[in-house]
Amino acid sequence: MKINLHDIFLANQRIKDFIVKTPLSHSYSLSLLSESEIWFKLENLQKTGSFKIRGALNKITLLNETEKKKGVITASAGNHAQGVALAAKHFGVLAKVVVPKDTPYTKKNSIKKLGAELIIHGANYDEAELHAYRLSEKFGMTFIHAFEDKDVICGQGTIGLECLLESPDFDIILVPAGGGGLISGIAIAAKSINPNIKVIGIQSEASPPWYYSFKAKKLVDVTYKKSIADGLHGGIGKENLKLALNYIDDFILVTEKEIEKAMSWLATEYHYMVEGSGAVGIAAILNEKIDVKNKKVLNVISGGNVDAKVLANIITSNN
Repeated sequence: MKINLHDIFLANQRIKDFIVKTPLSHSYSLSLLSESEIWFKLENLQKTGSFKIRGALNKITLLNETEKKKGVITASAGNHAQGVALAAKHFGVLAKVVVPKDTPYTKKNSIKKLGAELIIHGANYDEAELHAYRLSEKFGMTFIHAFEDKDVICGQGTIGLECLLESPDFDIILVPAGGGGLISGIAIAAKSINPNIKVIGIQSEASPPWYYSFKAKKLVDVTYKKSIADGLHGGIGKENLKLALNYIDDFILVTEKEIEKAMSWLATEYHYMVEGSGAVGIAAILNEKIDVKNKKVLNVISGGNVDAKVLANIITSNN
């Protein structure tokens, strides 16, 4: 898979009039705590509450008329599904979405509201994806991969482009790492503009395939546990690993408790409803998992689709 900055610029041209150009916001309080300059890219304020609409929209704009008529199908832990559902609705394209059984109610309800057919199958993302591939073949629908697809990655990369066009002097970019589409796209954009920027992925200890595969420079099997960062849960692919080894500097892990505390901190400090997947970078900074002192740091807050009751319980238990 070959992707360059020009591909990301083209993706930006395709989608810019439909997405929200989300705020790049300075965090005075976290900067003070960490003795650095911390900025948030607030993709929790994006349409559908997540960055995923970017990649889904870029992919669907590139389908031909025959493909659009047959419709699209995807598998997702929730956010990608909502992105595909909204992008498909915009173009009047039929969409089917397969999600794992433990997908939060907020995300499942949103998918249905956006007009996609919701199919619940499997205990995790990998099982949902396998079922979606079967249905894709059965109905002749285009499968839109959540993270290992050039057009999707380019769409996600527009986040990096937006940030660096606005403020090109970041030292470090912290990015939640799930399947790898988001961090790969951002890293390609960032490194193409400024090769000296360090791009670091954050994962939960409950789902650490990037952390171990990156160090081994090959895909390795890991143990998965249930995670509050459900959007980052699941395996990764060979093509994204190749991109990571070329463009990404490191991956670090945070604990489930650290993620919950970061979610609580964002809610009490800024009144932001941020899902676990979007809070991992904050967790890394608050718990000094990375040295950011005297650095200008961009932290990507990838989404805000968290059940209100879940967040309320987390805030209560962390205060």
